[in-house]
Amino acid sequence: MTNIAEIEAAARRLEGHARRTPLLSSPFLDEIAGRRVWVKAECLQHTGSFKFRGAWSALSALEAKTRKRGVIAYSSGNHAQGVALAARMHGVPAVIIMPTDAPQIKIENTRALGAEVVLYDRATEDRDAIGARLADARALTLVKPFDDAMVIAGQGTTGLEIAEQAANRGITHADVMVCCGGGGLTSGIALALASRATGLRARPAEPAGFDDTTRSLATGEIQKNAAPTGSICDAILTPAPGALTFPIMKRLCGPGIVVTDDEALRAVGLAWSRLKIVLEPGGAVALAAALYHREQITTPDVICVASGGNVDPAIFARAMATVT
Repeated sequence: MTNIAEIEAAARRLEGHARRTPLLSSPFLDEIAGRRVWVKAECLQHTGSFKFRGAWSALSALEAKTRKRGVIAYSSGNHAQGVALAARMHGVPAVIIMPTDAPQIKIENTRALGAEVVLYDRATEDRDAIGARLADARALTLVKPFDDAMVIAGQGTTGLEIAEQAANRGITHADVMVCCGGGGLTSGIALALASRATGLRARPAEPAGFDDTTRSLATGEIQKNAAPTGSICDAILTPAPGALTFPIMKRLCGPGIVVTDDEALRAVGLAWSRLKIVLEPGGAVALAAALYHREQITTPDVICVASGGNVDPAIFARAMATVT
C-alpha cells in the first residue's frame, strides 16, 4: 500500500518536471460558501490536470529497460494526456485506450502529444481487457489511471503542496474537497494530509448518479455505479473505487458530497469569472460541493482541488451562460 515515504520520493522525482500549482481565493466565493474557500488550481498543471503527477511518478519509477519498451494506459482524457506527455519527455512510446465518447479535444491533445490512440466503446467493450491484450502483445507496461501505487504516490504530491500552502496561510482546520473518480487523487492527498497536516481532512466530491465512492464510504464496502455514462463530468466517471484506493479512503477520508451537473456547470462559470481559471465539469465538482452544499461542511476553511481544465468548448459556453 502506498505510504508517505513513497509520496515524498515521488515529489523528489517530480521536482523540476511538475508545476507547483497555486492556492487561490476570492471573497465572492467565500460569500457564497459562508466560509473561506481556497482553490488548489491543478487545472494549471502540465496537460491541464493533476494526472501528469501520477504519470511522471509511475514512468520515472520504472527500470530503464522496462520503460524503453513503452507504456500503455486507458483514460477518458486527462490520464491519457498525462501519460502521453510523461512518455514523450522520457522518449518512450505510449499507447492510450480512450472511449469513443471522450471529448474530442482530449483525443486530439493526446495524439498531439505523440501517443497512439486506440478508441473503444465503453458501453459494450472492456477497456481493461483491451489494455491487457495490447500490453501482452507489445510488451508494454500498463499505467493504470488510479489503482497503481506509484500513480497514487504522484497524486499525493498535491497533498504535500496543500499542507505547506495551508500552513503558510494559517489554515489549521479544513475539509479538503477532492474531485473523485477512482480515488487516486483523493487517496494520495488523504495520505499526505494524514502525515503533514492532521487538521486537514480529505473528502471526495462526485457527480450525482456516479457517487460510488460516497456510497462506498457510507456502507464500508465497495459500491459500483449503475451506468458507465450519463454525466457531463466525464473526467471522473469510473465504475467503482479501486482496490488500492478504497482502503486508504475508508481509513482517512470524511464523507463524500454529491453534486448535480448543473451545480458543476455553475462552478465552472464562477471559477472563470472570479478566479480566471478554466475548469471542466469533472474538475469543478469539489468547488461545487463547497459552494452549494455548505451545510455538509462545518470547518471554517474549505480547500477545493480544481483537478482539471480540459473542457469541451461547447460545455464551457454553457457554463459561461450561467454567470452572465
